[in-house]
Amino acid sequence: MQPRFVILAHVPTDSINLGFIPAIRRRGLPLLLVTDQPERHRKLIADGLLRADELLAADVFNPLAVLNALAERQIAPLAVFGNSDHLQSATAIVGSFFGLPGKDWRACLRAKNKLMMRQTIQTAGLDNPWFRCVSRVQELDDVPLPCIVKPVEGVASEDVSLVQSREELKHVCRAFWQLHPGQALLLEEYLAGPLHTLETLGDGVRLEVMGSFETFLSPPPAFIELGQRLQRHAPPEVEAVVLAQLRALGVGFGSCHTEFVLTERGPRLIEVNYRNIGDHSDFLLAQALGFELFDAVIGLYLGEPLPTLPERALGARIHCQSAEHSGIVTQVPEACRLERDGCRIEFTPLCKRGDRIEQQHSNRDYLGILCVTGPSDTLLDEILDTLTDELKVIIEPCTDAQEAA
Repeated sequence: MQPRFVILAHVPTDSINLGFIPAIRRRGLPLLLVTDQPERHRKLIADGLLRADELLAADVFNPLAVLNALAERQIAPLAVFGNSDHLQSATAIVGSFFGLPGKDWRACLRAKNKLMMRQTIQTAGLDNPWFRCVSRVQELDDVPLPCIVKPVEGVASEDVSLVQSREELKHVCRAFWQLHPGQALLLEEYLAGPLHTLETLGDGVRLEVMGSFETFLSPPPAFIELGQRLQRHAPPEVEAVVLAQLRALGVGFGSCHTEFVLTERGPRLIEVNYRNIGDHSDFLLAQALGFELFDAVIGLYLGEPLPTLPERALGARIHCQSAEHSGIVTQVPEACRLERDGCRIEFTPLCKRGDRIEQQHSNRDYLGILCVTGPSDTLLDEILDTLTDELKVIIEPCTDAQEAA
């Protein structure tokens, strides 16, 4: 039997490729990446991040298929890990088959399925917004407005809308059901106020807060994250409310990225993503804390205790440039790392010149990400104001000929 640190992955992500895989390599552990899209991960072999025998094709959404594939390859996992919203339950089931440290698959399902999340919080007697699951137009007549419409198992703010009127509600729901027949939608109370996150790390016994991001959104009706500002802690009374809700869901192992709105009534839960925060915010968090986040997570899956977290963090900001319209990318600054006035700056383009961008009104519209850490928020704001223009990705609307092509 071959011992391997097993990663389950769907599409390639920087968190896995640039964060977790290097952390596993530094430990000298044998690796196996299992994916349902091996053709999209073969570039890792060309780039020297993986060997050919470290890539295995299997339906990672089906834990039985993964178990069969591992058995056929005679793999004895050292750990089973994944960082995708879609794959947390499957990853937990495969890991539990081998008796390895990991998450409770039921907690993963409760976090991923937004209806189950609301029902669990309600059953626990904790604060919960109004919600309803609908699958027919006839169920929309008495819905309180305004409200939020979202898929029960959606990700990345896709198909999430704020609706103000009965006609708009029916239009949004009908449009979704035409594209996704039979899929349920979750209607929720609209929560007004600034959006924040709580980033936690746990070993199944201790659950600690790593930081809290204030998140800046695009104007309604879409909810696209355009930037974030890090605080080492949210106010204690806020953390207490959110942590109680996470414990009710069964969250307590590994990383968890939780979003909530800070309303006049206090923090009110939006969603729970039982994984590292994404879109390069995980790298920014690790840098601001001076903490080996990726290695710490890997260690938890190997049975190591939760390490001590730093008490303080640097100031940290992230700016996500999002496509304001569809078109062709005509200018993309190169990836770079800079130092300016005692601040560390990193720009990562997410597209290349000539790419055709179809605006989706979600986080998938990102063109580039700019991360900055430094000694003060004031200094970071000044640097961001300058660099946002210097490192701007430009999209030109498609010509008639390009549209025809």
